[in-house]
Amino acid sequence: MTEPVGLARGLTNYGDPDFARYLRRSFARSMGYSTEMLARPVIGIADTSSGFNNCHRNFPELIDAVKRGVLAAGGLPLVFPTISLGEVFLNPTSLMFRNLMAIDTEEMIRAQPMDAVVLVGGCDKTVPAQLMGAVSANRPAIGLVAGPMLTSRWQGERLGACTDCRRFWAKYRAGEVNSAEIDEIEGNLATTAGTCAVMGTASTMASLAEALGMILPGSAAIPAVHADRLRAAEATGRAAMRLAASKLTPDRIVTPQSIENALRVLMAIGGSTNAVLHLTAIAGRAGVDIDLNRLNEISDSTPVLVDLKPTGPHYMEDLFAAGGIGAVLRELTPLLNLDCMTVAGETLGERLATPAGPGDRRVDREVIRPLAEPLQPVGGLVALFGSLAPKGAIFKRSAADPSLFEKEGRAVVFTSLEDLSARIDDPALDVTPDDFMVLQNAGPLSPSGMPEAGYLPIPAKLARAGVKDMVRISDARMSGTAYGSIVLHVTPDSASGGPLAKVRNGDRIRLSVNERRIDLLVPPEKLARRKTAPAPMPERGYARLYRREILQADRGCDFDFLRKHPLGDGRA
Repeated sequence: MTEPVGLARGLTNYGDPDFARYLRRSFARSMGYSTEMLARPVIGIADTSSGFNNCHRNFPELIDAVKRGVLAAGGLPLVFPTISLGEVFLNPTSLMFRNLMAIDTEEMIRAQPMDAVVLVGGCDKTVPAQLMGAVSANRPAIGLVAGPMLTSRWQGERLGACTDCRRFWAKYRAGEVNSAEIDEIEGNLATTAGTCAVMGTASTMASLAEALGMILPGSAAIPAVHADRLRAAEATGRAAMRLAASKLTPDRIVTPQSIENALRVLMAIGGSTNAVLHLTAIAGRAGVDIDLNRLNEISDSTPVLVDLKPTGPHYMEDLFAAGGIGAVLRELTPLLNLDCMTVAGETLGERLATPAGPGDRRVDREVIRPLAEPLQPVGGLVALFGSLAPKGAIFKRSAADPSLFEKEGRAVVFTSLEDLSARIDDPALDVTPDDFMVLQNAGPLSPSGMPEAGYLPIPAKLARAGVKDMVRISDARMSGTAYGSIVLHVTPDSASGGPLAKVRNGDRIRLSVNERRIDLLVPPEKLARRKTAPAPMPERGYARLYRREILQADRGCDFDFLRKHPLGDGRA
């Protein structure tokens, strides 16, 4: 029996398929389509534009280009909206709504008649949410990212959101920049459409989507306002038609091998700590578990090759000019699984075996180092374990001060985000540069939903004294645009009663990046006497669903019932 195509797919159930088909065509014709167009394969286009999402303001033009490609290849493009996650416009944090967007994306792909889908996204949690939904729906799918912003200028210096946001805010807190200057800087940090101009979470996830094979080769780093971005959109529309014809589904692309490729690229680009959460969640939708010990093995055998902010001087537009992720993949070829299939209909090995084109010949070695001459000999991220983080924590060593890698310090504890805000700049705060600042109750099970609060500010009195970095520990996340000696994603989190909840002022903590350990130096019998209270269960709505189903950071903070293999009540 021939599989239905286009609008004949997934008919609404009235108990009479012929009537359902007749009624659907009738209503579709009310939109002015000819019968010829309505007989074509349908390519759905998931539109995540929103007035609350500045990163996506170029989407009307981008989607028009996708439509062009679909029409040229003989398909019918139909645009549909999904939730949009504008990173800085959401309360309490965008991560809390990533899974809601993944549900929306999955169900709309499955419920509506489409032969393939183009997922148009960009801003931080959008791309992982779309990939999670697409993997679960398992219909032919291809991503198209917004592309990064271009940089701007202030007093002769290049600026780009959002590493420079944090850098200048730190200067403002330290009294090095005045109020008038910070207002000028505010107006020059983000001046074009697109995602952050640095290797933050959005750029990292775009890069990893290319490494996974879920977006077209060479399309991760194209600036949002570049004409090549529109050409990539048109090509994506054409590619979606090829996917529909070949029935190449995400389960053949997102595999254990392609996930390892993505982890290699994550290490090589010095990418965002958030990517560990997102890749873990995407992998879980495909039935693959990411072992943090394996992450360490990959990190220790993958050098940092890309010299971008927040760890270096360059921006995403420089990476694009230097050859993009394709150039990075070519350097990593000996370390990659080359048999992985991509949405381009070729394997990664076939892509990289193609003779180098003009884009590959212009590689700027100040931006992308050769494998034999890396920027750093080991990867940017490591997982830590120990008595404070029995199930792991994440540390971005490429963005930290090496002098703090092996250190023991006194805990200065903040019990919540509100406590942090109230006391961090108190002149009477008992804190020194050698202390370890600890933030509790900011993890996935907390009411704050694991915000990007792990980048605890340097206390004002220390900042004014010239302190630039300190060890900071929390169950929160930090922006991919941030930097510093920061231990994140401590698991189990405080709200679930993990060891982090039992840290008290004055406790001693030992950090050893070399040994991959973070230990609370308090006798177990003493810890056992310290009581913790569980986080309250919200009364209703999505917040209640989130609190009931959310998994810990080591499982990507996905909902258990959305994983391919749910963990059940044990939540192991």
